[in-house]
Amino acid sequence: MAEKKILKKKVVKKSIAKGIVYISATFNNTMVTVTDEMGNAIAWSSAGALNFKGSKKSTPYAAQQAVEDALNKAKEHGIKEVGIKVQGPGSGRETAVKSIGAIEGIKVTFFKDITPLAHNGCRPPKRRRV
Repeated sequence: MAEKKILKKKVVKKSIAKGIVYISATFNNTMVTVTDEMGNAIAWSSAGALNFKGSKKSTPYAAQQAVEDALNKAKEHGIKEVGIKVQGPGSGRETAVKSIGAIEGIKVTFFKDITPLAHNGCRPPKRRRV
């Protein structure tokens, strides 16, 4: 019988100089996505993807490792300047932002908080009478 040929998908290395780092810090996890200026994802990482399980995913150390992993993947595509957009109330927020500034060869151009805020929101349930 003829053997099946296994085709590997060729990874295309792009040369992108500027990008945006999106950090989504929830109470349970920290997700990091590096995109180009148009919003196309280049690299991503999360605390869960780095084998942090359970309550360890929400730690600042896990967020720092996720940022370093995502930016090392993005460096292969030639990222040199990044802007930072942070969303969410998680504990890994501050550490993630600081660790981007500590990575050599990457310059931070701007920082923006894109956490959605409710402008009064839904009507609360009626008051409880006891």
